[in-house]
Amino acid sequence: MSSWLVTGGAGYIGAHVVKAFRDLGEPVVVVDDLSTGEASRVGDAPLVVGSVADRELLTDTLRTHAVDGIVHIAAKKQVGESVADPLRYYRENVGGLISLLEAAADCGVGSFVFSSSSSVYGMPDVELVTEEVRGIPLSPYGETKLIGEWMTRAIATATDLQVISLRYFNAAGAACVELGDPGVFNLIPLALRALTGGTPPTIFGDDYPTPDGTCIRDYVHVADIADAHVAAVRHLSGGGRSSAYNVGRGQGSSVREILAEVAAVTGIDIPATIAARRPGDPARVTASVEAIHRDLGWQARYDLREIVQSAWEAWQHRPPG
Repeated sequence: MSSWLVTGGAGYIGAHVVKAFRDLGEPVVVVDDLSTGEASRVGDAPLVVGSVADRELLTDTLRTHAVDGIVHIAAKKQVGESVADPLRYYRENVGGLISLLEAAADCGVGSFVFSSSSSVYGMPDVELVTEEVRGIPLSPYGETKLIGEWMTRAIATATDLQVISLRYFNAAGAACVELGDPGVFNLIPLALRALTGGTPPTIFGDDYPTPDGTCIRDYVHVADIADAHVAAVRHLSGGGRSSAYNVGRGQGSSVREILAEVAAVTGIDIPATIAARRPGDPARVTASVEAIHRDLGWQARYDLREIVQSAWEAWQHRPPG
């Protein structure tokens, strides 16, 4: 029986994808170097500890587990860090993908779902970003994701591999308290850490060309993102064509709006402090989700209050410290 390989399956988004597959009875094997992931998050799925840069390990895993499809999520993902250390991001994200695609070609893998990002768009001057908007990334992280899309598309053209790239917008929330965001890099967990610690949350820039001066993003529940992977897998398994799709709610929320929602859910309201803009942050990025709904039958189920509520419940489940 063939199975799916999920790289980065012990991480925040990856663990939700593994859970979604396992809930449907799909055989899954995980490769993760556990640099940010946790082994406990993969449940009873087989876990191979190692790097996606290790082609020999990947080839052995693909053959041992009769892998016919790959969901590639493993990557370095912090925009600011990528600006400070761009070569590391090219080495990890682009180099790792090359090794994975080489192993996939060697083993005759038929389907590939690539974890891309809204960062590929940069700062498009449109209300809703469609998949046809030209990608002009503002950070090395976004550049590595766009290059990844180019690479997978080229392989799909040159071989029989079918590829879908999923351009996640802002993942947040948790499907269950055990799978909350383990890092404190994104807005909602940053706000939760500040408020529960009795300190003000930070707004990075309040002079953007938006209605309240703060960045606008499309926040989507991580469980919805996992379901988008299921839809992509079904599409490819049914002979669907290769393509790229936005994964979002199609609704933008400003930083101030998110902080107000966090305050309402937690009951803790401490006025935010204003800091300088972070490098590489666009003012507004909101998804058009018509294409993924039309082609894959997917749409987000959770609203902003449910996203924040689930993040808060998972936060309260975190171990002390």
